[in-house]
Amino acid sequence: MTGSFTSADRLPSCVETARIFDEFPAPSYRGNQKEALADIRDAFAAGNDVVLVRAPTGSGKSLLARAIAGCARTAGEGGVEQLIDSFYTTPQVSQLDDVAEDSLLEDLNVIRGKNNYDCILPGETDTPVNQAPCARERQFDCQVKHRCPYFSDRAIASNRRIAAMTLAYFMQTAGSDVFGPRDVVVIDEAHGLGDWAEMYATIELGPDTVPVWDDTRPQQVDDLEDAAGYAQRLADVAERRVQELRQQEELTAEEVAERDRLNKLRQDLGWFVEDYRDPESVTTWVVDQPDGEGGSVTIKPLDPEKYLKHTVWDRGHRHALLSATILNKEAFCANVGLNPDNVALVEVGHTFPVENRPLYDVTQGKMTYEHRDESLPKIARIVVRAMQAHPDEKGLIHCHSYAIAEKLESLLVDFGVGPRLRSHESEDRDGQLTAWKRTDDPDVFLSVKMEEALDLEGDLCRWQVICKAPYPNTRDSRVAQRLEDGQWGWYYRTALRTVIQACGRVVRAPDDHGATYLADSSLLDLFERARVDMPDWFAEQVDRMAPPDLPTFDPSAALGGGSVGGGSDSDDGGSQSRSRSRSRSRSRRSSGTSPMADVWDTE
Repeated sequence: MTGSFTSADRLPSCVETARIFDEFPAPSYRGNQKEALADIRDAFAAGNDVVLVRAPTGSGKSLLARAIAGCARTAGEGGVEQLIDSFYTTPQVSQLDDVAEDSLLEDLNVIRGKNNYDCILPGETDTPVNQAPCARERQFDCQVKHRCPYFSDRAIASNRRIAAMTLAYFMQTAGSDVFGPRDVVVIDEAHGLGDWAEMYATIELGPDTVPVWDDTRPQQVDDLEDAAGYAQRLADVAERRVQELRQQEELTAEEVAERDRLNKLRQDLGWFVEDYRDPESVTTWVVDQPDGEGGSVTIKPLDPEKYLKHTVWDRGHRHALLSATILNKEAFCANVGLNPDNVALVEVGHTFPVENRPLYDVTQGKMTYEHRDESLPKIARIVVRAMQAHPDEKGLIHCHSYAIAEKLESLLVDFGVGPRLRSHESEDRDGQLTAWKRTDDPDVFLSVKMEEALDLEGDLCRWQVICKAPYPNTRDSRVAQRLEDGQWGWYYRTALRTVIQACGRVVRAPDDHGATYLADSSLLDLFERARVDMPDWFAEQVDRMAPPDLPTFDPSAALGGGSVGGGSDSDDGGSQSRSRSRSRSRSRRSSGTSPMADVWDTE
């Protein structure tokens, strides 16, 4: 393990790093945790403002995060004007759920958004707090506010040493009196911080997001000056409508939602116009109006340094950012507005045997749009052969998009292996994922955008297939602008980061094992182009990669001893198999919101 620390002659860190070992919450260390804590302590002691901790899957990042957060100054350790306490935040809802359920992390006091809590007033127990009487009625005096689950959790989190929340909630509370700046901010799974900031700062203007849309449809928006003019006009209309709503004594639930959306819209539009007009701003904005005059408008920032300064960097005296895939320190710092001279990188070595996490080359050609029709049928045959090789083990297929998932499922059903398949749609991700994880059957789950925030330790999953190199969509204006500016390194790092995250889904402990099959030949090209940014432990996996010894194509053998008539490419029973499979899939589906819905746009 190495720590790339800067000069040690800076002012001492405000973090009480000498007690980092005492703050470690587990009764003993595993893997490289003790050495990592020492390097983190030394990095802060050297005067660095930010410490990046590159820790692979299974290294116990949450425990390291707790130890760092516990080093924040307490009320009795500093002067009256010095910051105290800490924040723990993560972009992933599922990660926060894990923290809330971990007995070793019980002093991380979790607070969620209002919509996650129900009102406790009689007759309102099915009403989320953000639509409760306190949100609907002017000057409403709630007699049980002290027992309200939301305000109770908020009061506890705001008054305890470590407040834990999602990154979305953390950013939304910037500037609030309740959650003011603290001594230390710890961000878990921080590799996508720049992308998150861009997503949060993106402004979607259309009939689904603008309550006054019918009265404010835009004319042709050709450039940013047009966008700024439209944004100002829209903000003025939104302001007038908000004032109308405020004059009412009581609002309906629909009017409360309208008011809140308008307030958020005014804030976002004001931020855009102010930043765009600021000659000192480093933010690059892009605007899209794909349907022309009268159509929806999307305003997007690139590298929103100013946004992150307000929502993240000004919220703490020192920051620790943890992830397995912060691949390049200088590039990461440039993306999020940090001076690399004030940032240290601590690298935690991998402790999982490389032979337990093999990569297999089963590439069948490119999966770009123009080659997909040729490559996908070949990949479907490889999936069948992998099912044959793992007849009694659950598998995961990373499909990248719903279009690929649907076509792949259709091909697999035609081959006769439908009874072993599970899939999901955008609205039932959580329900289908939970059902698959709970089953003891060796089912194969066709997933979309589940490369992160998924723990499949042990028999939950023993093998997976990556169908497509996860390059950013070049039709996205932000991606196109970056490539126009020559930021190809960013393009390849972004895809590599997703691949590494995906590979970590099925091997979660030193004694765990799982195989990853790479089906898109573009992945091999990616590994060559991004080799310089590849962590050593992943490079070791890539260097050992080889073709596997898979059985000869025989769909009947892929059913784990079962059989569905025929099974060849021209099997007449294919349509009957498809009918059974899709009926079975529909019967399992239930509504639910994915814990990963705040990580990926899966439409």
